[in-house]
Amino acid sequence: MSKEIEDHRLLNQSSNQPFADVLAQHVSRRAVMRGGLGLAAASMLGFGGAAQALASNGVQKTPLTLAFEAVQGSLTDAVVVPEGYVAQVLVPWGTPLNTGDSWQSDQSMTAERQAASVGMNHDGMAGFALDADNASRRFVLVLNNEYIDQAALWAPQGGPTNTSEGKRPAEESRTEINAHGVTIVEVEKDTNGHWSHVPGSRYNRRLTSATVMEMAGPVAGSDYVKTRFSPAGTQTRGTNNNCGNGLTPWGTYIACEENWPNVFVNHGQLFQDDARIGIPTDKSRYGWDTSAGDASEESDEFARFDITPRGERAEDDYRNEARTFGYQVEVDPYSDAHAVKRTALGRFRHEGCWLGKLEAGQPVVYYSGHDSRNEYVYKYVSDAAWDPADANRPGEAYDRLAIGSKYLDNGTLYVARFNADGSGEWLPLTPSAQTRDGRSLATALGLAENDLAGVIINTCDAADLMGATPMDRPEWATVDPSSGEVYLTLTNNSKRSEEAAAATFTNQGDDIAQLGVGYETAPANAVNPRANNEAGHIIRWRESRLPNAFRWEVFVFGAATNDEGNHSGLTEMNQFASPDGLWFDQRDDGQGILWIQTDNGYEGITEYTNDQLLAVVPNSLDEIQGTGPVINNSNQQQLKRFAVGPNGCEVTGIFATPDKTALFINIQHPGNWPADGSALTQDATAETSGQVRPRASTVVIQKRDGGPVGV
Repeated sequence: MSKEIEDHRLLNQSSNQPFADVLAQHVSRRAVMRGGLGLAAASMLGFGGAAQALASNGVQKTPLTLAFEAVQGSLTDAVVVPEGYVAQVLVPWGTPLNTGDSWQSDQSMTAERQAASVGMNHDGMAGFALDADNASRRFVLVLNNEYIDQAALWAPQGGPTNTSEGKRPAEESRTEINAHGVTIVEVEKDTNGHWSHVPGSRYNRRLTSATVMEMAGPVAGSDYVKTRFSPAGTQTRGTNNNCGNGLTPWGTYIACEENWPNVFVNHGQLFQDDARIGIPTDKSRYGWDTSAGDASEESDEFARFDITPRGERAEDDYRNEARTFGYQVEVDPYSDAHAVKRTALGRFRHEGCWLGKLEAGQPVVYYSGHDSRNEYVYKYVSDAAWDPADANRPGEAYDRLAIGSKYLDNGTLYVARFNADGSGEWLPLTPSAQTRDGRSLATALGLAENDLAGVIINTCDAADLMGATPMDRPEWATVDPSSGEVYLTLTNNSKRSEEAAAATFTNQGDDIAQLGVGYETAPANAVNPRANNEAGHIIRWRESRLPNAFRWEVFVFGAATNDEGNHSGLTEMNQFASPDGLWFDQRDDGQGILWIQTDNGYEGITEYTNDQLLAVVPNSLDEIQGTGPVINNSNQQQLKRFAVGPNGCEVTGIFATPDKTALFINIQHPGNWPADGSALTQDATAETSGQVRPRASTVVIQKRDGGPVGV
């Protein structure tokens, strides 16, 4: 999540063993990770979801090397890239999707205009080929619009109205609702290497916090999600605060609902699941609910954000509205079909949705982290085995969401437990699963036998009861398709102390014991000695041949150069904190670049540089020395800073064209950038002069000579 909207009240208070304790007992398990686990043949996503087989032939490979000079840190209103590279702004917030429309820096935004323009604060994104021959020059770009910058949105009128008290104007609430969600837009590169969007493309559209969407999977049609809008519990409106993203091999996009709870408010008694996940009881974040009753309101468009029970039945009000959020949302970028919320993948604050190693005849696997302090890591395994005949066929029209139903509506959700010996276990979140005290999970949650929908609604409490390992804000993950190794950022944890904290319990419900309780502060330890772990770290694991088992190790610790806790030996040219976005960029012969993005608030780094993008080739680290993390004093020079964002921003969202000649990243919530507030495309490296209306934007980074990025 962006640090701009982190709710510092949110932390898992269960008494499960903190990851800090695990790190204290065992930092690195490289020998175990490698023993008996050679690189296996793998298949994985191609651009836009086409599955491509990657086979190892046993031939000695020339290691892939990074061929750019690391850039210095920067504290400017500009994007900084290495010598020999250029960076261009593409589809900034407010870019009109239709022909004949325009954008001006002093333009007032309306609900209608925002619904037909690129949304605000770009985050996760991906490209989807329109035809195989031109996949690196023309495609559909799909990107999340995570949240809004109200100051920039309402700059022409001097800011938003009644944000602290009183009723929000209906037009302002509608506009803010329409600034959230997902943007789908066709983009293309001309013969000069310049990128632009295609106004009026039949693919251009917006999904907002008001767009009708389908519910699917175990929760769909259950009593948990019946509302006045959808008495059958089969539909909802909107997707909100989408952070990271996912891709499917059948050619669809997954938007991940993360900080959605605080757009709602409940002034009455919270359900157990609402309390656990953080629904506010005083006021909602934006006050959209206060616009209810306006003469222009249609179909309870604002009233639905107040989930206080008011009627006799759930179908009479919106007590269940928040239960239609917190899911992975599947979008077909090639059609205008309704997006679908895939409830089988769990309900929580999804940071992303990352496809595991894809193999014919094996289940489809997705990983996701719950981005809050001391929360968990999840894995979904489909019942259906992957059939390569279902792979995406760019340019063809067919029902991709029906294929999504095949793999994403029936499967098993697991939560991770990390053991001190470097092993790990995936714990099933099923009604019959046995909890730590010997009860069935359904019984422990106070549910009826076989109530899978109830388990999904209460995903977080279910994970508590199963004994999952609380983590330091698990954010983005990525998978090396050759080795199958999964990398995960643990951004930071401001609830960590020098002393071991005693577990305390607070019973939040009469019918459910010991839920949402315990470790408010995790203990520090010798290998992670910094109180409040402000710099974060990255771990990786590999699935074992044993059922529901894996092996894990620490990959790199974030730190400032002079920190006592600089366990990875970082220098001025690669010091970083709060790792967030991750992407494994598959190259030739199964090798690839691991890209690392940051969302930093650590003083030791912020005084030196803005948020950044770093690169490392994991295969270049094979000859690792020492007993610390994978990246340490013996090899940390392999980790290089590639780019730095402008002041005030977070660097997020990342992918490259199939030919690797264009790398796309997002610049979220910049303070005073891009330089020309009215231009739709411009030089991203130009430093702003004076004050401009800031606009989150996608940035395309390319080599001047047109070669592949990074090498």
